[in-house]
Amino acid sequence: MVELTLFAPASQVDELSDALMELDALSVTVEDANADTPDEAPIFGEPGMPAAFAEQIRGWQHSVLKALFAHEEAATSAATLLLSQEIDGLHVQAMEPVVEQDWVRLTQSQFAPVPITEQFWIVPSWHEPPAGATQVMRLDPGLAFGTGTHPTTRMCLRWIAHHASEIPAWPRTLDYGCGSGILAIGVGLFGGRHIDAVDIDPAAVESTLANARVNGVTVNVGLPDLASGTYPLVLANILAAPLKLLAPLLSQHVAPGGHLVLAGILERQIDELKAAYAPWLTLEVADQEDGWVLLSAHRP
Repeated sequence: MVELTLFAPASQVDELSDALMELDALSVTVEDANADTPDEAPIFGEPGMPAAFAEQIRGWQHSVLKALFAHEEAATSAATLLLSQEIDGLHVQAMEPVVEQDWVRLTQSQFAPVPITEQFWIVPSWHEPPAGATQVMRLDPGLAFGTGTHPTTRMCLRWIAHHASEIPAWPRTLDYGCGSGILAIGVGLFGGRHIDAVDIDPAAVESTLANARVNGVTVNVGLPDLASGTYPLVLANILAAPLKLLAPLLSQHVAPGGHLVLAGILERQIDELKAAYAPWLTLEVADQEDGWVLLSAHRP
């Protein structure tokens, strides 16, 4: 395989990415040309970034596109054709062979066991549980979001672990936007009963079913219309925008005396989430990590 590296202005990135795929590129990645320099620019609402700035930035001023081709001939042909278009600011930086590797082993090496608490760990199938891990969830990277490596997922799982003594008494749990099923499975491992997990993505439904089976946990999985009635625990690790839209629905699913736990929220979005849920519940900051926060509410 051969990797073709192009330097391009932001205005041309989308069209060039599409063109490279049309020219038989196996994959195309886009990186900030100023990465690891004082001019590196955060985008897509990264933690610590002012809200107004986040809304204005849609791409880096200058980008590096890396396209992977099966053969040198295909890479050379693609580069020649694109340069012939005389696109202002487009340059070829490199064309290099890609060293053959054991990609499965390389991918596995990037996912180590993840500690949630001293006793509760997320452990990929190719690792042995760490010493002292009394509660272990087996989870491999997949198509759906949720491997325990992101702060939002870890905070949700920490909340579950810290409420472990209460979970067996709760008759129902709802994981809304379940992704890999990691939160639903976490509740099940701590004795949760009748766990409903829903997602709009059919791949997430399949992923949750498979992961629950591996961990010996029973989860009712389906599309969002599976959720019905009220639950003593409602979990939703999504993003701030959909969480605001879902405020009436999620709030109505929380039973009297029940808990609502929300994640996928940046510190600067706390007030807008509190305002969105104020007609039904009072949200408070329950945890925070790396610019992300966990919000929770308790219905009296």
